[in-house]
Amino acid sequence: MTPNELIQLAEYNKWANQTLYKSCANLPEADYKAERPSFFGSIHNTLNHILVGDKIWFGRFEGAPEKLSLSDILYQDFSSLQTARESEDARILKYAQSISQDTLDNDLSYKNVAGDNHCDPMSALLRHAFNHQTHHRGQVHCLLSQTDVPPPSLDIMYYLRAQD
Repeated sequence: MTPNELIQLAEYNKWANQTLYKSCANLPEADYKAERPSFFGSIHNTLNHILVGDKIWFGRFEGAPEKLSLSDILYQDFSSLQTARESEDARILKYAQSISQDTLDNDLSYKNVAGDNHCDPMSALLRHAFNHQTHHRGQVHCLLSQTDVPPPSLDIMYYLRAQD
C-alpha cells in the first residue's frame, strides 16, 4: 500500500458514506430504526457500528485508542449520527493525507476490544479498517432494499468515474 492508495480509499470512503447517508435521509424514522433481520438489528444500529469501528481503528492508528464496545450506539438520531460521520470521514482523510510510507511499512502494536495485545502490519490493518466499512455499508445497502428507498450504487468504480 502507498500513501496515495490510502488517500484514494479515504476519499472513496467519504463519498460512499455521503451517498449512503443521502439515501438513508429519505427514510421515515420508523423505517430507519425498524428492527430487521441483520447482525446489528437496524439500519441505524449498523451505521452506528461503522462509526464505532472507525473510531476504534483510527484512534489506534493515531495513538489515542478509544474505549468503545462494538455494539455501542453513539447517537440516537440520524442527524447527530450523520454529523459525526462527516466529522469522522474528515478525520480519516486528514490521517490518510498525513501518513508516510515508513508508517505504512511498519507494524502497529495495540489492544483489541477484548484487551488482547496484538502486533500487525499497518498496511494490513488499514486495509481491514476500509474493508470493515465496505462490508457493513453492504449490509445497510441490503437493509435499504427492504424499504421504499432504493439503495444507491456504491461500487468504487462509480466513485472513480465521478472523479473524471
